[in-house]
Amino acid sequence: MKIASAASAFPKHYYTQKVLLDRLQDFWGDRLKNPLLLARLHRNVTVDGRYLAIPAEEYVDIKTWGQANDIWIRVAQELGEQALCRALQNAGIDPQDLGCLLFTTVTGVASPSIDGMLINRMGLPANIRRTPIFGLGCVAGAAGIARASDYVRAYPKQVAALVSVELCSLTLQREDLSVANLISSGLFADGSAAVIVTGDEFESSHPQISGPTILATRSIFYPDTEDMMGWNISEKGFRIILSTEVPNLMRKNLGRDVDAFLADNGRQRSDLKSFVMHTGGPKVLDASADALGLHNGELDASWDCLRKVGNLSSASVLCVLEDVMKNRRPEPGTLGLLAAMGPGFCSELLLLQW
Repeated sequence: MKIASAASAFPKHYYTQKVLLDRLQDFWGDRLKNPLLLARLHRNVTVDGRYLAIPAEEYVDIKTWGQANDIWIRVAQELGEQALCRALQNAGIDPQDLGCLLFTTVTGVASPSIDGMLINRMGLPANIRRTPIFGLGCVAGAAGIARASDYVRAYPKQVAALVSVELCSLTLQREDLSVANLISSGLFADGSAAVIVTGDEFESSHPQISGPTILATRSIFYPDTEDMMGWNISEKGFRIILSTEVPNLMRKNLGRDVDAFLADNGRQRSDLKSFVMHTGGPKVLDASADALGLHNGELDASWDCLRKVGNLSSASVLCVLEDVMKNRRPEPGTLGLLAAMGPGFCSELLLLQW
């Protein structure tokens, strides 16, 4: 099983962090009692700029969750199609070869789900097996690749695709002036990414496929931590839950869990030379570095992704993967770790060989 390609797609509306800060100060107006706090929080997330689903001036016209979700449905189709087309093209794989399509998001809802709409838009096979995934949040990029690998392990002649679309800007709550929402307004952003995973027998007849092999995967759930991250959902939409304890949980558990995962596969941490980690935010990346002893630039790809486009929830780790595959590809035979964390609270780990 190989990751044949990864590709991203973004809306055309890009703004620097300074412009977005100015827009948000206008958006909240007199409700924002401490503008300096918002500015400090935006500065601390170390994001230079972000893409938005629609022009910044149009957000004031969104009055209901239904209006926001209608925009989400429209833009999610556009970006999902772009990302999947690019991923297929990069892999040299025809859309008709797809046997499985997984779609993940945590920022909007649709029925039929976006994967069904993409089948119509792209003329994908009518017998494609599709699975929409909602609620995994940031961990879903890694979990989606793992589930795609499960599929091609069962059907080694086939190809699976994962598409992630996250339009975090459409979840922003005007009435919520909590620190969690203020941080989110400076950290989270909009974008899409897709990954193609191929089965062993398919690869034997397609020698152009040269991505990393998925050696093993692991899902880890931390009991009684559901209040650390997620949404409170009401008639107004999605209200962020974001605990300050997330970095501490990662420092306590991630290193131990990675070591146990590697040991079960006859490896140890010193064998890893490549790291594709969910961007999270500065505190999340610092916690990942502390937990795994990575302080020599091993997480540069994640830091760069965070700086350039912000936290894209489930799409973030896929964008980091794209960058590593295009610009930082390790030497053949190198062992690597792909990992993400998210609501549950939980982790998803993949052992890769480049």
